[in-house]
Amino acid sequence: MFENSRTYRTSLAGRELQIETGKLAQLANGACMVRYGETAVLCTATASSQPREGVDFFPLSVDYEEKMYAVGRIPGSFLRREGKPPEEAVLAGRLIDRSIRPLFPKDMRNDVTVSCIVMSLDPDCSPVIAALLGASAALSISDIPWGGPVAAVCVGLAPDGTFLINPTEEQRKDSRMAVTVASAGERMVMIEAGAKIVADEEMYQGILTGHRANMELLPLFRTMREEIGKEKFTYTAEHASDEMQDDVAVYALDAVRAAMDTSDKMVRDTRLQKVYADVFAHFAEQYPDSEKQLDESLYKLQKYVVRRWLLDEKKRVDGRGMDEIRPLAAEVDLLPRVHGSGLFTRGQTQVLTTVTLGQVSDAQTLDDLGETKEKRYMHQYNFPSYSVGETKPGRGPNRREIGHGALAERALLPVIPSVDEFPYAMRVVSEVLSSNGSTSQASICGSTLALMAAGVPIQAPVAGISCGLVTEGEHWMTMVDIQGIEDFFGDMDFKVAGTKEGITAIQMDLKIQGLTPAMVREALLKTHKARNEIIDGVLLKAIPAPRGKLSKWAPKMETVQIPVDKIREVIGTGGKVIRQICSECNVQMDVKEDGHVYVSGQEEAGTQRALDIIHTIVEGPKPGRIYCGKVTRLIDFGAFVEIAPGKEGLVHISQLDIKPVNKVTDVVKVGDSVMVKVVEIDSRGRLNLSCREARIELEGLNPADLPAPQPRENAHRRPTKPR
Repeated sequence: MFENSRTYRTSLAGRELQIETGKLAQLANGACMVRYGETAVLCTATASSQPREGVDFFPLSVDYEEKMYAVGRIPGSFLRREGKPPEEAVLAGRLIDRSIRPLFPKDMRNDVTVSCIVMSLDPDCSPVIAALLGASAALSISDIPWGGPVAAVCVGLAPDGTFLINPTEEQRKDSRMAVTVASAGERMVMIEAGAKIVADEEMYQGILTGHRANMELLPLFRTMREEIGKEKFTYTAEHASDEMQDDVAVYALDAVRAAMDTSDKMVRDTRLQKVYADVFAHFAEQYPDSEKQLDESLYKLQKYVVRRWLLDEKKRVDGRGMDEIRPLAAEVDLLPRVHGSGLFTRGQTQVLTTVTLGQVSDAQTLDDLGETKEKRYMHQYNFPSYSVGETKPGRGPNRREIGHGALAERALLPVIPSVDEFPYAMRVVSEVLSSNGSTSQASICGSTLALMAAGVPIQAPVAGISCGLVTEGEHWMTMVDIQGIEDFFGDMDFKVAGTKEGITAIQMDLKIQGLTPAMVREALLKTHKARNEIIDGVLLKAIPAPRGKLSKWAPKMETVQIPVDKIREVIGTGGKVIRQICSECNVQMDVKEDGHVYVSGQEEAGTQRALDIIHTIVEGPKPGRIYCGKVTRLIDFGAFVEIAPGKEGLVHISQLDIKPVNKVTDVVKVGDSVMVKVVEIDSRGRLNLSCREARIELEGLNPADLPAPQPRENAHRRPTKPR
């Protein structure tokens, strides 16, 4: 039945890699099932037969889907089925997109969809790598025009300095970096990295290690293409004629140069609007109904001007040097009620970041295929339309916003203190106020400011910067801190974030068919110098170190470790005890399975009172110790005070105050909070408490200067609790 079924096999990092074709999804333009270990991913590539009307870009869509059955789990949603893709799936789709997009014809307008469905997951074998390899195989054997194949691996760094190709789940726990490298031919087309402050040279060698591993994989895909690949279909390329392009260049070249020669984006846009209007009017009769083609001609003319300035004159649009950063500014504490805020400005790019601190139980619960179940550090990025001067309603975060937020999160995560050092959940939100290039890197800088202002003891400040590239044949050049127009007309946006000591994150966006190792090395060198300049020259001048105390609006958090066998007593039957503590002390509590108890509240006194109660429950009352208790009931000759749930004792009337008391109700009433000292625990475990002794100790009073307590009739009698 499956006569065309073929299976290709190779070994990758000591595990078998199989690519099966001709059996599944036979109506797609190209399809394969990738099996890596026990990970299985179905990958398909389809294309529309006709170009999409009215678009001036290549309409590629990459969908990466995680099926919960892949790990034998039923989805936790109400409908018990997969819904909106989790963040990790969106990021995987973006990674695959960036790896394959540069190799499609730029003038093709046919819709192309690449779909990768994770159907079985082996934690030791990355489904993202399997999906990327499957996408490459499906496109290679399809009839869709594409300049691949590509190959990709993930590179880890063991504690002993050994590079690991596609590390196992256990190896990933100790790895100092995770770098995904995709290669086509002799060049790298995609790099994405997260690292625990890794030196530039180590990162560079890790990237090269991945690239060399890819070189060994590529022949497999070429063999598939040669043996079973379909002939690529021809497509209709819609673009302006050479004659129109030449006419527009002759007429408008000087005007375009003059319009673009400014550092102000708004001025440039206003000037170009006039140039566009003039060109449309001038060629209305010669090229009727051709605004779309004229628009394309003007776009190419702008691209020509920018690239010629860079390549021939070493000139940038705003007059900067190639390694010069735009004017920088930074400040903190813009918003009085938030727990921490920071504003970072670089040229006309501006990002305001806020930090909100919460209890550990506020960590985000993850419902995906990964081994991590919750995330205590959350970084989100918002890009409203007003930041680029446009009018468009907000529709929630798109894939780009999710991706930029994840990049900033990855960059800062290595410097975030552990939960033992700083027992808080942290939500960081970066609001892009204006955008003219590299807002994701500006959000990293703004987030460093906000975290330090919030009093989060980060290990070191982190800064991010981008490096651009322009190529022509074998000639190429790089420039630091690209603004929007250089990103738009250039060939690369190489984003690097890190501390002064090393790299924490990399993300590379590419428009050409790959980078050489020399290009990568130069980008790493230039971005290191630039981020040091940002850290020393701007960030540390705005706030030299994390604040020593939290905002008065931040919750006060305390942590205590209790024996595991005492957890039940602290929680109580049906949660009765923990609810009573939270209500009485106005706090929130989170009890972990390992015995860690996190207590948070707006008032420090309340959190301390809760801790005292927990210690009392776990250790039991201790003679000689002072506790804050609550009056629960009154009798003629005293008051009963509860110092912890189920831990109650009697304060005799003679011990209610430092002066003689005639009537209990003259001093206390039910519900009052009082300080008491445990004077005695009798043979039956009953507590004798004293407010008098507590005051003497707390206030440093001399008992000889005080009236002696007067013994009362029936002082020895203790009533039993009413049934």
